[in-house]
Amino acid sequence: MSVIPTVTGLSSGARLLSVPRTLAAATKAAPSSLPSLCYLKKKGYYTLRRWSILPATRKLVIRAARTESKGVSLGFRAPNFELTEPLTGKVWKLEDFEAYPALLVMFICNHCPFVIHLKKEIVKLSNFYMKKGLAVVAISSNSVVTHPQDGPEFMAQEATLFKYPFPYLYDESQEVARDFGAVCTPEFFLFKKDGRRPFELVYHGQFDDSRPSNNVPVTGRDLSLAIDRVLSGQLIPSTQKPSIGCSIKWNPGGKQ
Repeated sequence: MSVIPTVTGLSSGARLLSVPRTLAAATKAAPSSLPSLCYLKKKGYYTLRRWSILPATRKLVIRAARTESKGVSLGFRAPNFELTEPLTGKVWKLEDFEAYPALLVMFICNHCPFVIHLKKEIVKLSNFYMKKGLAVVAISSNSVVTHPQDGPEFMAQEATLFKYPFPYLYDESQEVARDFGAVCTPEFFLFKKDGRRPFELVYHGQFDDSRPSNNVPVTGRDLSLAIDRVLSGQLIPSTQKPSIGCSIKWNPGGKQ
């Protein structure tokens, strides 16, 4: 260094300084890969010692890409589908739900933190309203090329582990997700049916205000209110908060 501090005394081989006037210069001049100088105050003096700067450790933070449900208008008619349920091997079609007054279609997956955050409450809500006449179906459209943990084998395990009361269907071609206009997981489509008329979309919003790490309790309030209204024949307000979740993982090179 260009400035040498004034030595006022010696103690156990350490240099004692009356003022720490070279502290800033010492720390600034020392390369991160070389030993630096540390000043420890003791009994009114600063003891000059050597120490090594260790590489800073990095905290790994995994963030899920946030995507909002949008682009689908209320009144939209439910598209036909024909999908397999990995757990049972059964093929389900839209017409299987024709006898129900309302149908909830959920796009979910195994790995998404937003789905995991709501999963237990989704099961609880579904159990409650299925007893009241609601039909419920869940669909996973994620690419197994990029996310093999969302594949049919693991879907069957997931359905068993969480005791899904609804069929959990695999959209391998991703065509059903495109037909619905689905873009994220979780995404909720609530349809009502009047007599022989096709299912029409009446709610395309969030489960509730809870998100991973925002400390808001999971209640399912928004979706529950919508289901209560449709099952009782009441109108659902058109102003609806979009669902927020992970983007659907499209097959590489495929249409989106």
